[in-house]
Amino acid sequence: MKRTSQTQSQRRYRALGLALLAALSGGVLAACQKPVDQSAPVRIGYSAWPGWFPWQVTETKNLFNEAGVPVKMQWFDGYLDSINALSAGQLDCNSQTLNDTISSIAGGADQQVVLMNDFSTGNDQIIAAPGINTIADLKGKKVAAEEGTVDHYLLLMVLKEAGLSAKDIKFVPLETGAAAAAFAAGKVDAAGVYAPFTTQALKRPGAKALTTSREHPGAISDLLVCRRDFIAKNPEKIQKVVNAWFATLKLIKKDPAGTLPILVQRSGVSEPEFKAYNAGTTIQTLEQNREGFKPGDSMLSMPYAAEQISAFLVETGLAKSKPDLSNLLNSQFVDAVK
Repeated sequence: MKRTSQTQSQRRYRALGLALLAALSGGVLAACQKPVDQSAPVRIGYSAWPGWFPWQVTETKNLFNEAGVPVKMQWFDGYLDSINALSAGQLDCNSQTLNDTISSIAGGADQQVVLMNDFSTGNDQIIAAPGINTIADLKGKKVAAEEGTVDHYLLLMVLKEAGLSAKDIKFVPLETGAAAAAFAAGKVDAAGVYAPFTTQALKRPGAKALTTSREHPGAISDLLVCRRDFIAKNPEKIQKVVNAWFATLKLIKKDPAGTLPILVQRSGVSEPEFKAYNAGTTIQTLEQNREGFKPGDSMLSMPYAAEQISAFLVETGLAKSKPDLSNLLNSQFVDAVK
């Protein structure tokens, strides 16, 4: 969504004395140069994904306060709702994937990646009913996923690899939680879902994952994405948010007993189920973040991945045209972490 700003012109009357005119001009200039309110909290959205649950630790353990930045974390039951909230200016930053960010930019949003939380390495899955053993077997079947988001992207990608397209299946657009529930209830033949919703989907007797993000390394990266105008006005706040994230990772490693219950509670699943997600989500270290922002020739490089994903979104119709990616990535904040 494009944002425009409006300015009002003010008429001066010749009858005003020079002193009054100068005073008025000085007042207007001071108003224009009013500093950004540093006490206003950074509004950050996040939703149900293992790589974003650490934000709950950041908040609960007061690590934002220790970093010196006021933050208002906003939880979204629906991932797509958080994406829309950022595009509408209701958030300053949001937790979202690279491909969903590119889709937003293609639609006119002005957003920038400031941090890579993780790579999905198995927690995004295409889960199918008994009797469906390959992606090719999905032809003519009812397949549910949240339209336009990460697992819809994964679905289209694996269909293409199998020589199929979206026209070869009966696509059922449902919010991810609803897609998992519909599959578990036998209302659809397959579903593209991510953890923790995979747990619900796999409760259907005989259900199995046909393919996962593990077979597509780097295809799904999970990020902190902010409005570019907010970054320009609040670079110090963004830096402190990024600092707080890496402080959180250190705390989780140092004090697992004190942080694991927070992660489990936020996930809404049992502790054994939560631990099973670890292999399917690879949290990115500070060094991996710095490398990920650099140009490369694999999907582990965000500049390379962004170009590949952008072309794929256009090819599959998820984006009308290839967006301008020149301002997509901003590595200055991870580069400045000490």
